[in-house]
Amino acid sequence: MTSPIRLHMSMSLDGFIAGPEDRPGQELGRNGGRLFNWLDDRNSDGPSGRVYGEVLSTGAVISGRRTFELAGRWHGDHHDGVPIFVLTHHIDPDDVPPGSARFVTDVTDCATQARASSGGRAVMVHGAGAAQSLLRAGQLDEIEIHLVSVLLGEGRRLFEALGGQHIELERVRSIEARDVTHLRYRVLHK
Repeated sequence: MTSPIRLHMSMSLDGFIAGPEDRPGQELGRNGGRLFNWLDDRNSDGPSGRVYGEVLSTGAVISGRRTFELAGRWHGDHHDGVPIFVLTHHIDPDDVPPGSARFVTDVTDCATQARASSGGRAVMVHGAGAAQSLLRAGQLDEIEIHLVSVLLGEGRRLFEALGGQHIELERVRSIEARDVTHLRYRVLHK
């Protein structure tokens, strides 16, 4: 089996992954940090600790360019030195990404490189734009939503720009934890 490409995303019950006005210095937007309170339990033996352990066991990362920049380019190391593939529309030859990061403009090539570099482990996806591009290209295998018990009311939505594309999902896991439900879906490719 090839390495699955899996989106990991914390999301409010009303579908927002960041509050309004997300920008450098306020990367998660107003009140968006609330979506990550479940990480307070990341070092526990509880459900959120186990899920976080799975996140850190991934063998490569695919990120959208906007997410990569807002995250301070992770200083070139998302976790454990795994390769980071940044989907972008344009590569400036003078802009050399730090550490294990590299820019890629073609979504299928990006997915192929990430799978090949992951050491047989899952590939983690960060960013709404990257997730939508991978979905449209038929390259996203799983969606893990960390559904947080809050309504943000406004901000950045995860699946806002998919257009009219119909995508079927199969729920393969649901884990209840304090203040969050971890939901994993398999994307049913046609």
